[in-house]
Amino acid sequence: MLPLAERLRQGDLLAAACPSRDVLKHVTSRWGVLVLMVLGTGTHRFSALRRKIGGVSERMLAQTLQWLEADGMVARLAHDVVPPHVEYSLTPLGEAVAVHVTALAEWIERAMPAIEAHRRAKATETSAG
Repeated sequence: MLPLAERLRQGDLLAAACPSRDVLKHVTSRWGVLVLMVLGTGTHRFSALRRKIGGVSERMLAQTLQWLEADGMVARLAHDVVPPHVEYSLTPLGEAVAVHVTALAEWIERAMPAIEAHRRAKATETSAG
């Protein structure tokens, strides 16, 4: 077992009070994953992000960007022009995590046929029994 000081420095996601859980929530939320994936392709304005991420409300996109910015994963650059022009991009931390969430999302997409087959079998089993 690691010494207490080392565990505190690293974080312990399994502990209820671990602050790493907030970061996990931000990164792995539905919108967090999608924002990280899109920004992984380059810098985007808010409206472009919203168009690319189907179904996200303006409020949820703004909140997700704020969380990821506060966690140091997204950089927000506001240009001093009228109308306001704000661009979002990944920081080095964001680039590092985007690789992992993109890999997870790609795995889910590849596994969907098997997942759907399992769901259908389970639904048939439940309705028959």
